[in-house]
Amino acid sequence: MIYKDFYPFYTSYANPLLYRGEKEQEEEFFLMKSYYPDTARKIQEKVEEECDLQDYEGSRLYDEYPDRFMLYHLGRKIVDEVKSEADMEAMSDGLLGDLVEVLLFHEISRRRCRRRRCRGDFYR
Repeated sequence: MIYKDFYPFYTSYANPLLYRGEKEQEEEFFLMKSYYPDTARKIQEKVEEECDLQDYEGSRLYDEYPDRFMLYHLGRKIVDEVKSEADMEAMSDGLLGDLVEVLLFHEISRRRCRRRRCRGDFYR
């Protein structure tokens, strides 16, 4: 193949602005997370710790259809850890469980999207 114009090889690989959108999205997420109330912030930290433990290649978090039963028990485990702290005793168990599940599902969704973008699985 003969080209009229010469293009260096590095111009054909990636757009340097490609990941700026992802970086801006992460910064916005951290900004919004800084606005969380203290209780939600503590729960979010526990959720992130648990997701860090579950974040490995072949993890059930990254299944095409995650098992709802597994996610429920992961949420209950986080509720039990959070419930052991003294300042969480005032919350009802149902409300605490719902908050933990919402934060857990959001964190899993965020990690799945980030992993999908990193691996290039856009069209799955």
